[in-house]
Amino acid sequence: MRLGFIGFGTMGEPMAGHLLRAGHRLAVWSRRAASVEALLAQGAVWCDSPAAVAAASEIVGTNVTGSSDVEELAAGLAPGFAAGGIHVDFSTIAPATARRIAAMYSRRGVDFVDAPVSGGGTGARNASLAIMWGGKAALAERLQPVFGALGKTVVHVGEAGAGQVAKACNQMVMVAAIEACAEAARLAAGAGVDFAKVREAMLGGSAGSRVLDVFGGRMAARDFAAGVEARLHHKDYALLMDEATRLGVPLPVSAAVWQQLNALMGRELGRTDTSSLLRVLEAGDGSGTR
Repeated sequence: MRLGFIGFGTMGEPMAGHLLRAGHRLAVWSRRAASVEALLAQGAVWCDSPAAVAAASEIVGTNVTGSSDVEELAAGLAPGFAAGGIHVDFSTIAPATARRIAAMYSRRGVDFVDAPVSGGGTGARNASLAIMWGGKAALAERLQPVFGALGKTVVHVGEAGAGQVAKACNQMVMVAAIEACAEAARLAAGAGVDFAKVREAMLGGSAGSRVLDVFGGRMAARDFAAGVEARLHHKDYALLMDEATRLGVPLPVSAAVWQQLNALMGRELGRTDTSSLLRVLEAGDGSGTR
């Protein structure tokens, strides 16, 4: 297929690489040309603008940071798309933004698919991402070669914006679990018990989970270097809390976690791993933020 890709961060670069290795032609553009050098060496084709990427592609994938970034890219891509083109956005953005972009494209005969992913950098590198997408169900067959090269789990959730609702639910459960791990670690320390041993026991029980394994492991090792930068989870929580406010949906646990993330950001820990939620608890009870 003739594909395009924009957004070559921790996840975007390996995702684009998988598309190349799957045999697709890949057109790319980036504000920082250095970020695509490795892909160009693998056969990707450089374009001078987002519109040029769209003109060279049947489907363009994007993976950037926030809602405004995606809207800006969509405005740049739109003039280049031929009717029948598809813009697949893998970013985590507001559901309302996804719906607005989809409406803009529909007037041009172009489809927009919001397809946020879960699995982080490891999932992107291993092509094992969970992909939750919103858009027309009839697009599934055309999208399969793209999604199949990137993930192991692909679920069509509903119309445009539904993928972002699913991602909000994913982040809500995951970060709440990270906070629960932090509180368990703090309780264990307060009782004079080694959290590494507590975690080991928990992993074999009903509390065992990927969050306890990965983020709990970082807490036990006191390794707060960014695996997932906490600022990104803070951004995601802002989106989901805004959506809940718009809908009038009560999220009492998430509201408490949101305040802990705010405290983390206030302590300038946003560039560290989200396991730093433990350090927020320690700072609050005077035991330090080592």
